[in-house]
Amino acid sequence: MRRVLFTGDEREIGGCIHCGGPADTLDHVPSKLLLDEPLPANVDGCAACFACNNSLGSDEEYLACILECAATGQADPELVERRKVANILKNSPALVERLKRARTETDAGPVWATEEDRVKRVLLKLARGHATFELNTPRMDEPDVYWARPLCTLSANERDYFEGRPNGLVGLWPEVGSRMLTRLVEADPDVFENGWIVVQENRYRYRPCWEDGVRIFMELRGYLACEVGWTD
Repeated sequence: MRRVLFTGDEREIGGCIHCGGPADTLDHVPSKLLLDEPLPANVDGCAACFACNNSLGSDEEYLACILECAATGQADPELVERRKVANILKNSPALVERLKRARTETDAGPVWATEEDRVKRVLLKLARGHATFELNTPRMDEPDVYWARPLCTLSANERDYFEGRPNGLVGLWPEVGSRMLTRLVEADPDVFENGWIVVQENRYRYRPCWEDGVRIFMELRGYLACEVGWTD
């Protein structure tokens, strides 16, 4: 796993990408909890203060666990697929009970009532990291666009929009000095069709977009689709 602090220009030097205060830690983007071991090489890092970097630890655990519950239909640490999540659940019986209470059986199978505020906090943190690292555009303000839904609930048109079809990256160039421009010019193998960067297959991928402000598309666990955007 590489540990990179990318500073495209003075906007990122010495400042926490979440609050703007002095930075003394490296915030992994995405969180290591969302990935399996061995960690891939392309896990990036952005400058963050200790408070911001550690304030969402329990929310990140919750997101990793609720994603696994939704993907597998289970909240039992002996039955989930991901070892990291199983370990969290084994050490957190209160969380297991909380997740089990969030499950409802339906004719179509189990559904889970999610704690949306916790999910949103983590997804915004991830989007801010990608906006800074890839597009050289820190965004500490609230986004203008936010949604997060299971991939399977997207219509065909919504899925095309999410995937970046049909136009992809044609004619679009990010800011000079940004990591994304470097990826494009050097034909970085991390970038695939339509600009998706796959951090770990079926675990985490994301697509930075700069056509209309700053937009970050993310897919987690092959299950959750998300868009976070700033239009100005």
